[in-house]
Amino acid sequence: MSTPLKLVAFSKEQPARLLTIYLINQGINVEYQHSGNDYAHSVMLLELSDQIQAKKIAEEFVLNPNDVKYQTAAWQSGETVNLTPVKSFSAAKALYDLKQAPFTSSILAICLVIYLLAMIGISGPYFWLKIQPIAILIDSGQWWRLLGPALIHFSVLHIAFNMLWWWSLGKQIETTFGINSLLMLFVFSAIVSNASQLLVSGPNFGGLSGVVYALVGCVWWLGWLKPSWGLSLPKPIIGFLLVWLVVGYLDILPVNMANTAHTVGLICGCVFAWFLVTRAKSVSTQ
Repeated sequence: MSTPLKLVAFSKEQPARLLTIYLINQGINVEYQHSGNDYAHSVMLLELSDQIQAKKIAEEFVLNPNDVKYQTAAWQSGETVNLTPVKSFSAAKALYDLKQAPFTSSILAICLVIYLLAMIGISGPYFWLKIQPIAILIDSGQWWRLLGPALIHFSVLHIAFNMLWWWSLGKQIETTFGINSLLMLFVFSAIVSNASQLLVSGPNFGGLSGVVYALVGCVWWLGWLKPSWGLSLPKPIIGFLLVWLVVGYLDILPVNMANTAHTVGLICGCVFAWFLVTRAKSVSTQ
């Protein structure tokens, strides 16, 4: 038997058990496993030869867990698994999640505060963080402005999109690899993507989307390079984000897109995933 491989992990027990039952019903050797982290309920693949089929089924389940075929499989096996409706809001759960990922939470809070201050007319943080042409940066020495655009946003849709992806993916990376890894990815991708956008189109841009695309690239490539770590994105989500990246270059949207920052951020995330895997291999051989 092969070393068990984490196929997918959930924050609740019911969907993990439901998927486990369905996979077994399809002749795939898996088991349910509980751990102590945020996504504590895992489906473990016991035979690597079933990996391709199992990943396809898992992706379909994540997209539509309420499909009747999953509950039917549970009934046929003699078990009933009811998916518990997610509560709309729980202050205690929200506070717990924030404490589990302090760096992810901090960037989220900073971006929201800066945006809300701008909405009531306090635009000082915008001017202090706005990136400047390279020549001015060299003269002023205000190198923090290379990070600055990642923290400023210009509309509700802009900040909502970026904060959703930052929280979802950043929390996974921080709880899996620790705060230092997410900090390095944030600084690396923000500086490189912002500097690239500056050189291509000038200083009039902002947003966390370059870093968000770095998170996407990192999780995407980790799912490919090291699937046993349990981090991955469904193929439809990857496809949507890549298509959105291409659409930005077509100049058909009513808003200006920081296309260079998005592309360079994606590349930074892929490179960082390779770095994490290489570092882990180096440590394991020592």
